[in-house]
Amino acid sequence: MATVTHVFTVDYVARMLGEHPDLIQAIISNDDNLSYGAIISVCNGEEDAIDALTPDGVDELASMLKSARRTPESWQQFLEDFVADPELIENVKTLIPR
Repeated sequence: MATVTHVFTVDYVARMLGEHPDLIQAIISNDDNLSYGAIISVCNGEEDAIDALTPDGVDELASMLKSARRTPESWQQFLEDFVADPELIENVKTLIPR
């Protein structure tokens, strides 16, 4: 793996991919959903941290989402597998993908 020289915040990744930020957060909240090192925590205080993605993490996430959106059925299954909040699932389903 190459040296990471920059990372992307969840909100920025969501805008780049045209997705809901809460969906991105739900996916990356489990470290096992992306390759090791794709998700990092950036400390911004003694007990505060935000999640961020490496460029490889963004690519992996984009590929995952593209694959999930192939059919309405695969998208529904993806949302059920990765998002625990039914309200968020409904909000995400109303977004029109790019």
